[in-house]
Amino acid sequence: MSKGIFVVIEQRSGKVQNVGLELVGESTRLKEDLKDEVVAVLLGHEIEGQVDKLFHYGADKVILVDSPYLKEYVTEPYTKAITAIVNEYDPEIMLFGASSIGRDVAPRVASRVKTGLVADTTGLRMAKTEEEFAKEAAMGCEDPTRALLMTRPAFGGNIMATLMCPRTKPQMATVRPGVMKRIAKDTTRTGELIKFNVDFTDADMNVEILEVVKADKKAVDLTEAKLIVSGGRGIGGAQGFDLIRDVADALGAEVGSSRACVDAGWIEKDRQVGQTGKTVRPDLYMACGISGAIQHVAGMENSELVISINKNDTAPIFEVSDLGIVGDVKVILPKLADAVRKYKAAKANN
Repeated sequence: MSKGIFVVIEQRSGKVQNVGLELVGESTRLKEDLKDEVVAVLLGHEIEGQVDKLFHYGADKVILVDSPYLKEYVTEPYTKAITAIVNEYDPEIMLFGASSIGRDVAPRVASRVKTGLVADTTGLRMAKTEEEFAKEAAMGCEDPTRALLMTRPAFGGNIMATLMCPRTKPQMATVRPGVMKRIAKDTTRTGELIKFNVDFTDADMNVEILEVVKADKKAVDLTEAKLIVSGGRGIGGAQGFDLIRDVADALGAEVGSSRACVDAGWIEKDRQVGQTGKTVRPDLYMACGISGAIQHVAGMENSELVISINKNDTAPIFEVSDLGIVGDVKVILPKLADAVRKYKAAKANN
């Protein structure tokens, strides 16, 4: 019988990436229904120092594959190692981050172990109702109580589809970074470390890495931002982002954008929030001149506080907002930036 919720942990330059910790956190919630263990799968070279961190964030076990062949990500050795782990441990569920690495390796593993894969999911839960159990049973699921329901955008993001993999194991999915939430770090948590050996050969290195070049420009990671001020088509043009940046600077926030602005060339792609951009969950999300299409909402609806500014009082963005302001962003934003700076100055003088 398949057992365990396995999470493939992404690491870069020997450092565990946040998406892996998010998935471990989500797996601790899934295990409440499955009554199963959360197993983190860590691949790399000389990275045993990262193991305790995985225990602190919820892993019950860590399977470590340490080899010089895994120092940098290369498709074939990573696929070989994960496939060997699946064949050895027969997990019930296996999760990957929907990053460039996860999107590359997950379908290859799924093909080799002959199971299905749901890509780019935004929601995971176990089947719970009698109706759901009946559907899974009708589709050939041996134990409907252990069926994983995986939600992802479909038809251009206009609907959310729930999919399942009823007849083969593991049930596999890639999950968008920033969608799931890490659990609180507990440095007292420990677990079992399993060192797994894979017999790599030079033939497994289907590409040769000559040099690793790191860009000097610091990439924007909106998924980690606590405050985000985003602009949409309603800001009028690239110059409208000067107003967005001014407010963001006053608040100490990051600048975000809707897809329309990116497509128009007003701002860089790494600032895009939404189905085809970043999924964020900041403490504050300000949507300025953003209509609120479902594709954008899918990327920010889990924000703690949403404040929206739009001329159109029937804009869909107001339906997911905690506070809506009907008005012209070009008038409101300068006043807001000035008010924030005055408040901070007064607070500093007291």
